[in-house]
Amino acid sequence: MAEYIYLLSKDAVIIKPPKKSSMLLRMVVLMFAMTFGVYICTICRQQISSLSKVTIKNIQVIDEPSNTADHSVFHVPKLHYPNPESFSREECVDNPVRYFAIVSTQRSGSGWFETLLNSHVNVSSNGEIFSVLDRRRNFSAIVETLDRVYNLDWFSSASKNECSAAVGFKWMLNQGVMEHHEEIVEYLNRRGVSLIFLFRRNLLRRMVSLLANSYDKYAKLLNGTHKSHVHTTEEAETLSQFKPIVNSTLLISDLRRAEILVAKALEYYNTTRHMVVYYEDLVKDSKKLEEVQEFLRLPVMELRSRQVKIHKGPLSELIKNWEDVNKTLYGTEYENYLRVDY
Repeated sequence: MAEYIYLLSKDAVIIKPPKKSSMLLRMVVLMFAMTFGVYICTICRQQISSLSKVTIKNIQVIDEPSNTADHSVFHVPKLHYPNPESFSREECVDNPVRYFAIVSTQRSGSGWFETLLNSHVNVSSNGEIFSVLDRRRNFSAIVETLDRVYNLDWFSSASKNECSAAVGFKWMLNQGVMEHHEEIVEYLNRRGVSLIFLFRRNLLRRMVSLLANSYDKYAKLLNGTHKSHVHTTEEAETLSQFKPIVNSTLLISDLRRAEILVAKALEYYNTTRHMVVYYEDLVKDSKKLEEVQEFLRLPVMELRSRQVKIHKGPLSELIKNWEDVNKTLYGTEYENYLRVDY
């Protein structure tokens, strides 16, 4: 192929390639760049698609508080074979034990609920063990107490010990649960402890029960004895005669504070294996107790309690300053508390 020669001076010669070669080279480079760009785009799209699939698969709802409990999202609770220091499990040494805790607030039906669980031949629920301040003075004290309970070295009137299939206790939200929640969650998950959250929907009724119980601690209406729970209708009628005065000025803020406490507890412990139960549902639907037993992987039995409900009937008959309370809550989001029973 011919080349063009330019003479710039007598000593310099520049040889310039033909224009066709230059055009061909540019086309080759352009085609290569386009091909490589298409390849890179294809790879990126594949990676993005793959990443999206992985992200969606990894999203799992542990639990969402609702009116109906769906236990299908819960993994099976761990089986334990404790070796207590205080006694021998003898023939039950090969029987597995599951760990649980009832997390609740005072006057939400937790005492009644625990007696129902303890009527099961395979359950030992040891009461409100952290009501003693020294057992929750710091996280180390809490762990020491928990280890004793789950090692079957904690003795109470409810202890069945040797052949217990499920062992636990009651834990109120104002007994260290909220202050040490991060450390407690790690402990519960590591030890395989299941939580049963028990709350009350009607917070106004809970407030009435709190005020009445607080009054009786000093008044001791039952022959000079204070009882938080009773086992006869006569005792229940005696205690229900006292009608508390509810502070209507602080009522709405108190109800909201109670709601926030429950919401925070559910948020803090959302990564644990747990279920949420409401007192009103247990009273109205016996199948709820079956769900609790299934959650703990226990053989389902008919559960019974000797406790008698103290405050029955409409709230208008239980609150001394009913007109003030009714006026305060009417037209608010808490209006339904005025009429709903239990």
